Amino acid sequence: MKRVASIDVMRGLVMMIMMVDHVRETFFLRWQVSDPMNVADTDPALFFSRFAAHFCAPMFVFLTGLSAWLYAHPAGGERSPAGFLFKRGLFLIALEICVVSVAWTGRIPPTTIYLQVIWVIGLAMIALALLHRLPRGVLIALGLAIVFGHNALTPITFQPGEAGYIPWTILHDRGFLLAEGALKIKVSYPLLPWIGVIVLGYAVGPWYASATSPAHRRKLLLLAGAIALVLLAVLRGLNIYGETLPWQQGADTLHTVMSFFNVTKYPPSLAFLLLTLGVGLLVLAWLEQRDHAFLRICATFGGAPMFYYLLHLYVLLLLQTVAVAWLGTNHGTRYEFDSLWQVWALTAVLIPLLYLPCRAFGNFKRRTTMAWVRYL
Repeated sequence: MKRVASIDVMRGLVMMIMMVDHVRETFFLRWQVSDPMNVADTDPALFFSRFAAHFCAPMFVFLTGLSAWLYAHPAGGERSPAGFLFKRGLFLIALEICVVSVAWTGRIPPTTIYLQVIWVIGLAMIALALLHRLPRGVLIALGLAIVFGHNALTPITFQPGEAGYIPWTILHDRGFLLAEGALKIKVSYPLLPWIGVIVLGYAVGPWYASATSPAHRRKLLLLAGAIALVLLAVLRGLNIYGETLPWQQGADTLHTVMSFFNVTKYPPSLAFLLLTLGVGLLVLAWLEQRDHAFLRICATFGGAPMFYYLLHLYVLLLLQTVAVAWLGTNHGTRYEFDSLWQVWALTAVLIPLLYLPCRAFGNFKRRTTMAWVRYL
């Protein structure tokens, strides 16, 4: 499969932004942020640090669908992506449970398994493996119906022990699958809206076909991004639909802006997806045929996404362990920073340090014939 530079750049960019949030969760955890955030009590710097991370999961899932289309349509022919999507999906689910959970908890085995973004990408890939053969128009309609319609399902709830609780927790409502006992399992990323996102990513794949000129692709991306943001302005601006928490006038302009952009991530509301995907599509349009040093750095990270993801989690776990051993604990059993600027500073140090191993792995992945490497 020929790699598309702008996709790798976009993927790498959001993963670098993701680093900020994961450093925050490692070294600034005592300052918890709710979902949606509490605008009145959240420091603006913390709010916008968390807000920046909102763009990561939607673009990563969307680009996963787009990449699946490129895999299915290599130069000179077509092939079914079903087998790869299904096996890759199972691999990601196993990775979340066995590897990612250990990185977050620092325990082997973990006492709590959080089913997060890697799990939901895996399930969404399995769903796409089943759906990709549908006509493109049906895929577009299905993706839009899920993205726009799932907020209408919010009033539907089930209590633990009821027959629908487990499937609904997996599909739509964040919660514990196992809340008691030696091992607890919590669904942090409900699946349903992410199926809509990955399906839409697959459906826009023809925009990246070799027969589509970069200029025409750029127009399509700009149009789609603009439509998403206009819909956000209308639906969110008038508090019509698409977000469980209406925005309100704040004590000042800054807090009013914070209230407007305070959208729900778990599960991602329509407002959340219109905002993040709308901006993401505009950035993809801007990236068309651009090339300079920073974008090439982003592409290096985006070309080895799972390797980067696992590497940065275990580097953060190691740093927390070393900090506790060297400096001691200052907040419960953890060592944490005193100020948010230290989170940004550590992020700025870690990104260039991780660049070299990611570049080495990316080069290895392009040279090797070992099939398993594709999964990273």
